[in-house]
Amino acid sequence: MVLRMWRNWLGRHGNATNLALHAAGVPMTVAAAALALTRDWLPAAGLFIGGYALQMLGHVVEGNRSGEERLLRRLLRRSGT
Repeated sequence: MVLRMWRNWLGRHGNATNLALHAAGVPMTVAAAALALTRDWLPAAGLFIGGYALQMLGHVVEGNRSGEERLLRRLLRRSGT
């Protein structure tokens, strides 16, 4: 299952620009979570929003949907909305 997930991820992140944006954005969101634990909310929120924005921009460049958007669409279809 992990191998299948990894292959799926690689298939949606093949563009070099998308990979570069994720390489910057993912550590930013992880750092935001760690910073939030110190209750330093404003910088944590900035890192989180900035990191996610870079990742979403990567998917725009790649021309595909992010995993979060795909999950949300699937859940909304199941709920009948």
